Amino acid sequence: MLDIQFIRENPEKVKKGVSDKQYDSSLVDKVLVIDKKRRQLIQELQDLRAKRNSIADAVKRSIDKSELVEEGKKVKEAIQLKEPELAKLEEEFFEIMNQIPNLPASDVRIGKNDSENEEIKKWGDMPQFDFEPLDHLTLGESLGIIDFDSGAKVSGSQFYYLFGDGALLELALVQYAFENLIKEGFVPAITPDLAKSRYYLGTGYLPKGDEAQTYTIEGQDLGLIATAEVTLAGKHADEVILEQNLPIKYVGYSHAFRQEAGAYGKYSKGLYRVHQFTKVEMFIYCTPSESNKMHDYLLELEEKLYQGLGLPYRVIKQCTGDLGAMASRKYDIEVWMPGRNDYGEVTSTSNCTDYQARNLNIKYRTKDGKNEYIHMLNGTAIAVSRTIIAILENYQQKDGSVLIPKVLQKWIGKDRIVAI
Repeated sequence: MLDIQFIRENPEKVKKGVSDKQYDSSLVDKVLVIDKKRRQLIQELQDLRAKRNSIADAVKRSIDKSELVEEGKKVKEAIQLKEPELAKLEEEFFEIMNQIPNLPASDVRIGKNDSENEEIKKWGDMPQFDFEPLDHLTLGESLGIIDFDSGAKVSGSQFYYLFGDGALLELALVQYAFENLIKEGFVPAITPDLAKSRYYLGTGYLPKGDEAQTYTIEGQDLGLIATAEVTLAGKHADEVILEQNLPIKYVGYSHAFRQEAGAYGKYSKGLYRVHQFTKVEMFIYCTPSESNKMHDYLLELEEKLYQGLGLPYRVIKQCTGDLGAMASRKYDIEVWMPGRNDYGEVTSTSNCTDYQARNLNIKYRTKDGKNEYIHMLNGTAIAVSRTIIAILENYQQKDGSVLIPKVLQKWIGKDRIVAI
């Protein structure tokens, strides 16, 4: 969440940022009204408690205690009336505070939705085929490596099996990402696939409503994570990290589970939108002064990984209306996917500044001994299912086989995938 003191001092600036993100700017006025009532009630309760303590001390010293005891009862009753009122105000305050998004960075283009995003770079050459290229689903089924029928039978629609070289391709992509990022000083991590609501809500993954993504476990305070961002962010909740230990860089492996509710048209088929996939996630904790540099660094690493795979891509800088609640700035990498004759998103990297840190109470201790909220950034290293789409479609051959990118061949043990 945002700093309430910042909102008090900069209401118009906050309202503009909220509006630019296509959120309701009246939330700012609402939270300020509640905040004023809340602070007034807190002061009243502090005064009443101080008075109660003063009366208790006076009772100990007084010979005639009856009047003091009666006054003490009245003060106690007043406190008992006001405490539930404050609890209700606190609940309303935090409910609205959690609806106010992080403010967009000053260099983010103002726009309503993804149609106004900014293309800032292209890399690589699109493949030229002397035959009619197939989409990944047709290729995967003909090669015997992707099986949606079995996935639907066992788990339901939008679940799938990978067999043979498909399974090896997934594992190779994970190894490839880990090998490169460990060289960059990232600490490898395998995280839980489940998290408590505090952590998936604190990182912005909603369990219900129009934007529902999280599968929740009935009767338990647990949800299946949509990304290791959730568990890597939760790792240091309620901690104070020494500045000299920053930055902390993790590369996390997990499965990712998303409801993907709604209709997505022709691009929903196959591996592009599925309920479960494997994901390698980068996560950085750093000081505020370093976070913009670290954001550029995460994008650089994402580009390096996809350049190594030889996949043509473009870099998109999201406009304000496409940023979502948590990010102040976000970049996507979209890889060329011949099967859709278009680019498809495979990574994103976000600078969430101190927004998630306030939700999860994560601070760092400066060298002069002050505790400040830390900055937190995330970036997809490899979203495996979508990367498999791009490899199958870009590396397909006329005979129906698929070449394996050179950087992956040492893990798969061959240079191409052929029908079993």
